[in-house]
Amino acid sequence: MAASVPKSSDSVPLGESTLPPPPFASPSRLMMMQQNQVQYQSPSLAKTPASWSPTTSGIGSSSSGSSPVPHMSVPPGPPLFSSPLRPAAVPFRTSPASPEQLAYSSSLPVSSPPSNSNGSSSLEQLHHQVSDQTSEIQGARQVLFSAHTILKYKKQVNVPSLGLGALVSLGREILPGPQIVQHEAHRCGNCGAYPNPFCNLLTGSGQWQCVICRNLNGSEGEYVASSIEELRRLPELSFPSVDYVRSGTRRPGFVPASDSRMSAPIILVIDACIDEPHLQHLQSSLHAFIDSLSPTTRIGIISYSRTVSVYDFSEESVASADVLVGDKSPDEETLKALIYGTGLYMPPIHLSLPVAHAICSSLRPYKSNVPENSRERCIGTAVEIALAIIRGPSAEISRGVVKRAGGNSRVIVCAAGPNTYGPGSVPHSQSHPNYPYLERTALKWMEHLGREAYRQHTVVDILCAGTCPVRVPILQPLAKASGGVLILHDDFGDAFGVIGPGEEALVDMHESFKNDLVVSVQMLSVEETQSFAVFMETKRDIRSDFLYFQFAIQFSNVYLADVSRVMTIRLPAVDSVSAYLDSVQDETAAVLVAKRTLLRAKDPSDAIAMRAIIDERVKDIATKFGSQVPKSKLYRFPKELSLLPELFFHLRRGPLLGNIVGHEDERSVLRSLFLNAAFDLSLRMIAPRCLMHREGGTFEELPAYDLAMQSDAAVVLDHGTDVFIWLGAVLAVQERKSAAALAACRTLAEEITESRFPAPRILAFKEGSSQARYFVSRLIPVHKDPPYEQETRFPQLRSLTVEQRTKLKSSFLPLDEPSFCEWMHSMVAELQRRVPVEGSTQGIVAFGRHAWIKKLYINCFDDYGWRKIPVP
Repeated sequence: MAASVPKSSDSVPLGESTLPPPPFASPSRLMMMQQNQVQYQSPSLAKTPASWSPTTSGIGSSSSGSSPVPHMSVPPGPPLFSSPLRPAAVPFRTSPASPEQLAYSSSLPVSSPPSNSNGSSSLEQLHHQVSDQTSEIQGARQVLFSAHTILKYKKQVNVPSLGLGALVSLGREILPGPQIVQHEAHRCGNCGAYPNPFCNLLTGSGQWQCVICRNLNGSEGEYVASSIEELRRLPELSFPSVDYVRSGTRRPGFVPASDSRMSAPIILVIDACIDEPHLQHLQSSLHAFIDSLSPTTRIGIISYSRTVSVYDFSEESVASADVLVGDKSPDEETLKALIYGTGLYMPPIHLSLPVAHAICSSLRPYKSNVPENSRERCIGTAVEIALAIIRGPSAEISRGVVKRAGGNSRVIVCAAGPNTYGPGSVPHSQSHPNYPYLERTALKWMEHLGREAYRQHTVVDILCAGTCPVRVPILQPLAKASGGVLILHDDFGDAFGVIGPGEEALVDMHESFKNDLVVSVQMLSVEETQSFAVFMETKRDIRSDFLYFQFAIQFSNVYLADVSRVMTIRLPAVDSVSAYLDSVQDETAAVLVAKRTLLRAKDPSDAIAMRAIIDERVKDIATKFGSQVPKSKLYRFPKELSLLPELFFHLRRGPLLGNIVGHEDERSVLRSLFLNAAFDLSLRMIAPRCLMHREGGTFEELPAYDLAMQSDAAVVLDHGTDVFIWLGAVLAVQERKSAAALAACRTLAEEITESRFPAPRILAFKEGSSQARYFVSRLIPVHKDPPYEQETRFPQLRSLTVEQRTKLKSSFLPLDEPSFCEWMHSMVAELQRRVPVEGSTQGIVAFGRHAWIKKLYINCFDDYGWRKIPVP
């Protein structure tokens, strides 16, 4: 990903490094600058949204000074959980609750006095298009900020434990209609920003003032009007989100995609070292996948083990293949003989459907008595040959008027084990004396191969299944660099449900302006289910009342039309801490903190360190934003942020940072998915959603606590990439009731995950079974807390009889893991052991009071946790 730093003399990059390119979206351009006075450090971009609309009111009074005693009281009050009973026939939300939709006012005065048409009007005659008395307009749906306001003081804004950030989901569609603009966009001649509803306008001359750099720009007469209200008809001056659309043939309107777009080749690269149970699932999925393809789609099939077999579709009566060696990359002569020979390797599916099915049926399980992880697999060579086959025939396929990048062609690798043979391979044993060197070499080779695939407009998706470790860190660069995905499944039964094309990126879209303050990010395709994160810091106090942010993305849609999507957002600047805390979006802030944390958790040791940093974040938020208990050294955690600690607790103990997942391959895949995921999936991967089945086919939403494991109930737990259905022991023995409850739970699970990418696993099991541990491990063990804490945090418990509560309590096994309340109390106890220094504003300062102490240390909290800094 190429990112350009804003060209400002006092702009300093953050300590966080620029992230690797996310496998989605197009060359997008972000414009971030506060009106006139304040400049930002270059934001750190993470690969990574229902939206919000900021309000123009709510500027509070000055915040009071904080007490120097940095202690925290008992855990914050429990979040308010509603327990609605919903009919099963009514579809549930397919995503978690979106951040609150706030409306900001933007309107145009009813009329304006006549103005001179020669463009000589002064700035005092500019008319504000946005005022507090006007109609509401909808905000940008693709951008979620951690708060709907921003504090004016640098010291408060840059608190690292909370910070300022935004989650941008550029692939999310906006409502059709007036937001579509079918002409070239006007741009600021100074910084390149676009006109928007917050601009000042000169109706006489048609000039508009940029909200980013305050430069006055012309509109070629388009914005000349007798009154401001006339300009409300223009979408770019009325809506914060607009799409500037140019058709592929430069004619007005959309141009339908040609059939050639659908006929782009797909090559299946299949592991030939698969055992029989997994092969049966794979063959079933392959047959279904081939039947689902468009009749004009070109299909190719390659299998690999120690050699590479390229199947010939010209033989109808028998599965025939050309075999190539797998220990080295194929030379040019071999490839020419293969591509231009008599074989038919990539025909349209409507001409070769029976042959394709015959080839899939001819696959045989691995017979030799060799462990799965030691079998010789030449994945790298097989992908090289697949790219060579695509490079030949696909050059003759027309893709419309303009040749574009973006991955029309696709290679789908079905792998059941690691790459242990040929280019890009690693030894099957990590105890090999040269393993670190060979691993580094393999990583570089795979990344180079992925970039080569991207240059050929081909996406490489890798679907891994089975019980054998596949060395995800080795294969991940191949998928990532090409714009594809790597998915890990238990088997190949439903793996092909995750494949789907994204929208295409434009090429050579670099722009240059006189005062270019834009941060540019190069991405590979536009996906609705993916996003990236932006983290920012201010360089000085903010003196104006609003900050303006503009995001722009340029891509090609499915109609071969060039689209520039522009989103402009205004944040009020406040000096009241309470007003700021009220505007903080707990769930969005938690997702942003989690993405920033997971970015650093590259291996198990990093994950352990990040769990400790999560603890310090909670302490630091209480210290910086909490209120002091009267006549005490304790700080109350801010009630406005009561959801944050529990979300952080789910993060530190869940599969992303905790010990729930069993293998590092699983953790690597989950980490990659989370860093790219949009808001809905990201939140669910952090904190699961718990739904209990009730009589009559209804469901009750409950906190994700182990008290939900009531033996007479069925529970659905949605944890993003996994959905679990748990049947209580009492319910399970009632055949008719358990069957009805299980059917209702499965229907619900399918509804809430219908549009989710990748397709999650849906697992069902009974109380006490071995698989039930996957469910139990994701619930917070609240049963360890005192009864009053349990009832406070889990109100549904009050509906149980004494006998039911006793039976529920006796069903839990002893655990060493702390509950949420015990975790919070442990941090309170740790803070009480620290000795504060009066007047300190830099954090918690620990030192002795005796004269013989020669050096003082300040414990400062940042992204790396607490660090000791010597005081001169």
